[in-house]
Amino acid sequence: MYITITALQKMYGSKPLKLNAIVKLVKEPDNRYDTEAIACEMRHFGKIGYIANSTSTVVKGCMSSGRIYDKINDEYFAKIKFITHQEAIAKIMSSDEYLKEIENPESDIHFLSDNLGKIDLELIEENFKGDSNDS
Repeated sequence: MYITITALQKMYGSKPLKLNAIVKLVKEPDNRYDTEAIACEMRHFGKIGYIANSTSTVVKGCMSSGRIYDKINDEYFAKIKFITHQEAIAKIMSSDEYLKEIENPESDIHFLSDNLGKIDLELIEENFKGDSNDS
């Protein structure tokens, strides 16, 4: 399942983005503009943007934040697969990809979360059945 990361912080633009970099997805239910907002954070940079949630910002073939909001935990992860000047497209990690990242002590996933043991992998597995594990 792919998502569009938009509203990249003007301070960084697309500079912090690199292919296969890990992005932490954090639900923001108290966001004053969008109750289904999901922020995107990266190691060393913090919040870099949001998952697109508008027909004018979601790249064709990607899911909006509203469509994945209930399919992920309050915090989860994706990997950047494509980068443009205005947005990035990331793939939400499958449970297998997530477990593989946890096995690597150098993975950014360890620096982005204090809640790695609290991720509900059954929720992820159920909601992303049939999703390709292409890296």
